[in-house]
Amino acid sequence: MSLHSSSPTEAVALAGLDLAAPKTPAQPVAVRLEGVRRVFGSRAVLDGIDLEVRRGEFVSLLGPSGTGKTTLLRILAGLDRADGGRVEVASARSVVFQEPRLVPAKRVWQNVVLGHVQNRVTRRLATAALEEVGLGRHVDVWPKTLSGGEAQRVALARALAGEPNLLLLDEPFAALDALTRIRMHDLVAQLWRRHLPAVVLVTHDVDEAILMSDRVIVLSGGGIRFDARVPLERPRKRGDAGFAALRARLLAELGVASPEAGGHA
Repeated sequence: MSLHSSSPTEAVALAGLDLAAPKTPAQPVAVRLEGVRRVFGSRAVLDGIDLEVRRGEFVSLLGPSGTGKTTLLRILAGLDRADGGRVEVASARSVVFQEPRLVPAKRVWQNVVLGHVQNRVTRRLATAALEEVGLGRHVDVWPKTLSGGEAQRVALARALAGEPNLLLLDEPFAALDALTRIRMHDLVAQLWRRHLPAVVLVTHDVDEAILMSDRVIVLSGGGIRFDARVPLERPRKRGDAGFAALRARLLAELGVASPEAGGHA
């Protein structure tokens, strides 16, 4: 596969920040899209999407409702098809949805290895994955005994158990309370640094995208309106001038008139 990126990355300077694509050692390509289209009726929700994401890169997709964020993620997951263009995606991929989607009649460890033969070997695999997300003591409990945050951590453990090269996150924090969301941000960031898959996160939360991502992409009108790296050191703080400047730019790209409107879109 060619290592050429066809993503329209915007090179701009914003309050002293260089948002151009970073010059880092090349990692294997996990996602390559060329001219991807998806049409529903007479409307092209995705119309000529070019995108490249590499292993170890964390990319967030922003955009108003109906701009194709989840459609794009479903194509990457193999849950939907493109009507045109070229799609190349890592074969080892996992998805975490907004809802945990656990099977009530199966214990937690069995939910982690759904689709696999359930024996001592897969139980050990599930236990190791649950320990990574802080649920090592919940191996044999039933899903109905879990809190919302715990259930979502089980879903994350299930995604990581397959050792994916591409981890797809479809608003996995949206239904969580504020404190649980912060803890999940930290957990996902920790697991990403440990395993280094490519991550594509769909979110409506601008602050969340800046806090977690290497790159933030804004979808609009069937295409990529804005694609830039986040040039802020980690851990990031909402009160920093650079954070505020990038938030204001993203909100403007999303059509929010005033940065004072807050960090969500």
